[in-house]
Amino acid sequence: MEKRKNDRIAYGGYNVYGFDIGILMLDSKFPRIEGDVGNAKTWQYPVLYKKVPGGTPQKVVLELTEEDVQPFIKSAIELEQEGVKAITTSCGFLALFQETLASAVHIPVFTSALLLVPFVSNLLGKGQKVGILTANKKTLSDRHLESAKVDKSKCVIIGLEEKENFTNFTVQNWDKVDVELCREELCEAAQELMDTGEDLGAVVLECTNMPPFSEDIQRITQLPVFDIVTLTNMVQSAWNPQRFLR
Repeated sequence: MEKRKNDRIAYGGYNVYGFDIGILMLDSKFPRIEGDVGNAKTWQYPVLYKKVPGGTPQKVVLELTEEDVQPFIKSAIELEQEGVKAITTSCGFLALFQETLASAVHIPVFTSALLLVPFVSNLLGKGQKVGILTANKKTLSDRHLESAKVDKSKCVIIGLEEKENFTNFTVQNWDKVDVELCREELCEAAQELMDTGEDLGAVVLECTNMPPFSEDIQRITQLPVFDIVTLTNMVQSAWNPQRFLR
């Protein structure tokens, strides 16, 4: 155990300390822009990363199977053994195995920002919907949504799979990308959401690579934008509540 608050005795048992959040990383090489879950500068607190061998972006986004999730389970168990207090991932499509991964350890696991959709939906007025931006609408199946307890009838989903840069640089694992072209594509997708004519009350970003552009999306939609950074910060703060009484 780590040093207990207000205790003079420091307890050991781990190799390194101070990491409340563990992050399961895809086996990838594409650029992790600041704001991306895989860029350590995104966080105002230390996180512990663990790469999952063989868990490539293409496999996870396009063809994830029950067999493919086994290395993620092994890595989640290792993170728990290393002392983290909660685990997230670097791909929202792992929502497909939310229950499987959460059941493999004894600490909270939140695989995807899609888990925020039911919560956000409950914040909205009757008839309002949640706009979801995803890396690939074609492969974001009903099973993914059901696993995250998302009511599809209360959502509007826009994917970026037909655009030239954003989804390709992640799924195809490019070693470089033009950040401004990605920004333009995310802004276009945000405008496409607004052009659906639906009564939207908020936006949730499925993809863990989208948070670098959350501010741009909020500016265009004029709606609150929730992403994996929002969710991770919430979980981390639950482990570190503000102390009011001294």
